[in-house]
Amino acid sequence: MIYPWHQDAWQQLAEHWAQRPNAWLLTGKRDTGKTAFARHLAQALLCETTQPGQQPCGQCPSCHLFAQGSHPDYYELSPELPEEGESGRKLLQIKIDAVRAVMEPLLQSSLRGGLRVVLIHPAESMNLQAANALLKMLEEPPAAVVFLLVSHNKDRLLPTIKSRCRQLLLPPPAPETALGYLKTAHPEAANQAEALLAFHSGAPLFAHDAGQEQMRDALCRLLAAPRLLAILDYAAEFDKHKWPLALFLDWLHKWLADTALAQQNLPPLYYPQHADALRQTAARTRPERLFRLTAALNRLSPYGRHTLSVKMQLEFLLTEYLAFWQNKANTL
Repeated sequence: MIYPWHQDAWQQLAEHWAQRPNAWLLTGKRDTGKTAFARHLAQALLCETTQPGQQPCGQCPSCHLFAQGSHPDYYELSPELPEEGESGRKLLQIKIDAVRAVMEPLLQSSLRGGLRVVLIHPAESMNLQAANALLKMLEEPPAAVVFLLVSHNKDRLLPTIKSRCRQLLLPPPAPETALGYLKTAHPEAANQAEALLAFHSGAPLFAHDAGQEQMRDALCRLLAAPRLLAILDYAAEFDKHKWPLALFLDWLHKWLADTALAQQNLPPLYYPQHADALRQTAARTRPERLFRLTAALNRLSPYGRHTLSVKMQLEFLLTEYLAFWQNKANTL
């Protein structure tokens, strides 16, 4: 399927269908439907009776196989997610073994006599070895193969990979469109739709997790009036869920960004429902301390999914936040 806000992009692509490249790079904001667009494109490329506007027919054998997830000429690569019951503290990567597993069948004939399609998402999750293996395929592409790369952050891709792809920017929905979609798709969260959409930067396709939303709201209350015992309790509670440090870093980064805006008398971007608390925090703190605290978060960002002691890191960061909030000397 294609989301309504990507219909114009599809029309642009369909108008130049005959000049399509062997590799596309679909870029744009996270959680706005890029992967759904790429899968729709893959189905259209594999369809045996394409409809007007290059839409897949949904009826031919290839479309049936695609819908069942068993098309023999379609390959999809994405990071391995933790299995049920496992900790989410795992570095999510596409590794070279996964890329190599696709390379061999691509050198053979198509099983259905048409194109072969490889979808990689998000492309920036390939480690260096995997990216270099893909680059070799893009430099000497097998016959009748189309590569579809989806990226949330194309700056993290090798320049040589980007140079061998035709780039297509898929825009996010307009704010009113995103809000309407969110209220329709999740009526149970309609009263929180505006706050949720602000936190997710206007991207309406984020995964809902009530437990995380409750812990995020608890963090905001803690950041508005931090106390040492409450900090220790919060770190222990967060750690029980076995969530990655990256999740907490994202929450705190956005609070600090909104605090920086409040220090300049600007409205918050991510936590509009906490505007009063942010203004109070901004009034009692100084920009140079805020920059040092933000730098500490940035240093930890590369380790957001490593199996270090998340509880210890939360205690450290929240204690430093307490010193920042109290305008005391800290160790950052």
